[in-house]
Amino acid sequence: MRCAFSWTDARAARQMRRLSDIFAEAAGSCTDVSRLGNLLEDATRELGFHFYALLDHAGLARPSAGVLRIDNYPEDWAAEFFSHGYAADDPVHFASRRTNIAFAWSELGRLIKLERRHSWILARSRHFGLGPGLTMPANVPGEPSASCSFAVRAGSELPPGPLHSAALIGAHALCAARRLRHRATRPHLSRREIQCLRLVAFGKTDWEIAQILRLSPHTASQYVKRARAAYDTISRTQAVVSALRDGWIGFEDSIPPDWGMG
Repeated sequence: MRCAFSWTDARAARQMRRLSDIFAEAAGSCTDVSRLGNLLEDATRELGFHFYALLDHAGLARPSAGVLRIDNYPEDWAAEFFSHGYAADDPVHFASRRTNIAFAWSELGRLIKLERRHSWILARSRHFGLGPGLTMPANVPGEPSASCSFAVRAGSELPPGPLHSAALIGAHALCAARRLRHRATRPHLSRREIQCLRLVAFGKTDWEIAQILRLSPHTASQYVKRARAAYDTISRTQAVVSALRDGWIGFEDSIPPDWGMG
């Protein structure tokens, strides 16, 4: 049995891969959210979609809280979505928390149990002109869940070829958005403050931190206090969690076998 082969399809696939490479380079050098939105709009058109939405799910219930949201969804749909509290039951965002792999909205029933409320929200989105779509989720430890979606108008079908490229572009857009958010919100910590917070994460007291870093107990305590003040937290644990979220310290950190305190 011969496999059908189309040079047209092969050329289209190469063009889509090239598009994702171009987007990755441009998004990686983005310095503001507005520019990232422009890139997403251009990519959406080139991919053959009509709508895009990059959303930080943590603020969906409170869109005025300054949480990241870049989209060109129909304004009437967005207004109803937020004013009627659809965020808590939105099946696309619900499914996004169940996987790290891009999925078409037609696959929602495979990822979650579709309830009547879910179907109602999907029907309302179609009423406002939103058709089939594809979502690239992002579930990174220490980060709010997020997603980047592309969709076509109601009554249209998903573009047949560029779904893989759309997923790659969505992933690059999410990485760029996370970088821009951190740049805008995370405080600066000095090298010593980072070292002290890492040791706090290991469960060390200020006295133990002082011994390990060869500082005076007062100096070690001051570094920890400055780190807490930078995050406006009252507890050491809150400061550690914030530093994990912002990437100053990593989950891969582990307690060395010998702290050199002998």
